[in-house]
Amino acid sequence: MMHSRHLTATTLRAIRPTRLLSTVPSWATLDPASLGSSPQPHAVCNLVNGRWNSDTEKSITIPNPLDKNAPDVCTLPDTQVGEELQPFIDSMRAVPKSGVHNPLKNVHRYLELGEISRKAGHALSTPDIADFFADTIQKTVPKSRAQAMGEVKVTADFLNNFGGDNVRFLARSFGVPGDHYGQFSHGHRWPYGPVAIVAPFNFPLEIPVLQLMGALFMGNRPVLKPAEKCALVMEQFLHLLHDCGMDKKDVDLLNCQGPVAEKLIVEAPVRLTQFTGSSRVAEMLLEKTKGKVKIEDAGFDWKILGPDVGNVDYVSWQCDQDAYACAGQKCSAQSILFAHDNWEKAGLFDKMQANAATRSLVDLSIAPVLTHTTKSILDHAARLLEIPGAKLLFGGKELENHSIPEVYGAVYPTAVYVPLQELLKPENFDVCTTEIFGPFQVCTTFKDEGICHVIEACERMSHHLTAAVVSNDVDFQHAILANTVNGTTYAGRRARTTGAPQNHWFGPAGDARGAGIGTPEAIKLVWSCHREIIMDTVIPANWTQPKAT
Repeated sequence: MMHSRHLTATTLRAIRPTRLLSTVPSWATLDPASLGSSPQPHAVCNLVNGRWNSDTEKSITIPNPLDKNAPDVCTLPDTQVGEELQPFIDSMRAVPKSGVHNPLKNVHRYLELGEISRKAGHALSTPDIADFFADTIQKTVPKSRAQAMGEVKVTADFLNNFGGDNVRFLARSFGVPGDHYGQFSHGHRWPYGPVAIVAPFNFPLEIPVLQLMGALFMGNRPVLKPAEKCALVMEQFLHLLHDCGMDKKDVDLLNCQGPVAEKLIVEAPVRLTQFTGSSRVAEMLLEKTKGKVKIEDAGFDWKILGPDVGNVDYVSWQCDQDAYACAGQKCSAQSILFAHDNWEKAGLFDKMQANAATRSLVDLSIAPVLTHTTKSILDHAARLLEIPGAKLLFGGKELENHSIPEVYGAVYPTAVYVPLQELLKPENFDVCTTEIFGPFQVCTTFKDEGICHVIEACERMSHHLTAAVVSNDVDFQHAILANTVNGTTYAGRRARTTGAPQNHWFGPAGDARGAGIGTPEAIKLVWSCHREIIMDTVIPANWTQPKAT
């Protein structure tokens, strides 16, 4: 039976020993041990044009996500349109379209940013600073220690990757001989200038850092709008960057609610916005900005288990990790599982249930759902169970003996089985493929002759972020991979959906607006555009004026 011991502030301190004050970095403005336990919550600041301040009339209070009876975690400025937002608008308007640097201007900054990245990567790789950020992440977005430390490690590895000359290598140009002597064309990667990053809550360090540094590397001047629930994580990371030598005027940090950020983006105007989050907000921003947005939005991600059964314990463990790690709050989380009948006969669903039952609030292997209430999740399960033949495999109820605030969700890991033929019916398909950003998945099965129906389901889905083809059968792999489009797809017996490290592309496919993250290709695609400069310098000595045409 799943552990659901009552989680109090005392219990949380037992999960992670209280940090000694001496281990808090010298540049930090908070001690993670005090977050959600001190009666005086940490006050997050804005950063604009090199100056930290919290001079706003209103503030936003972030409650302790694990204990509604504990002190709040922090407050942050609730910046309003008008005098409070104007400095951010002015800051963006001061940025030229040609960026802060480009291949022909301020080229020393490529080297400077490479050195800053090296220093920051080294800092994040030291145990005390890694612990500092992992502690801070856990206090704002509760997740297991392994998941929090994994986020810090990926971020450190990314920063280390771009130390030294690798920043300027991103701006590598190419040349093509022209039509005549003296003519030569040069292709350059050119920045956009004033840009914005709207970051999500679920990876409060990794996602904003990778996108922020990519924007800086290519010569842009970004304003970062983090999710309110976890803004303090990026506030602290900016203090680290400043300690590593970054100019305080290189990045603005804006704490506000969505409509205010939209006002800045439209009015400044910001020339490119990178948005990671919900499809609804992404579509709204695309309309308001006339398409000037690169998006990494919803991920209703599928996993297909082929007919060749093997390593059942491993595959069931990976299914559990993909669906329920971080309480399912990953854009790459396994949302739907298509399992060949052979896997059901091998006891896959029973093993998945047994793995889910080991998850506990005590070690945060199950955690609050920060974008859905308990009621909304259970209502969705009830709607699925109305479909003929549907059944609850496990979960489907509220956690016991918890103190999670009512504004969040608190449910056991849940799986609902829906027959494939019912799932494909028009009246059921939308509800079966609705992403619940929490510990929730739909499962179904298919026979050999049903592969075409699985491919049909994948074709009809609207978002194509991650996917997994769990099979070592080459013919089966090819049949699925050739007829699907998901941007980050794992294939083979070890395939997963939640792979988002720094060493390969992570992002959607099949959408011209899609944004990648982490790799040189992703950085160049998102944060720069192509500029062609054609040099034509030599007029032949024997030139004579031709007849007008």
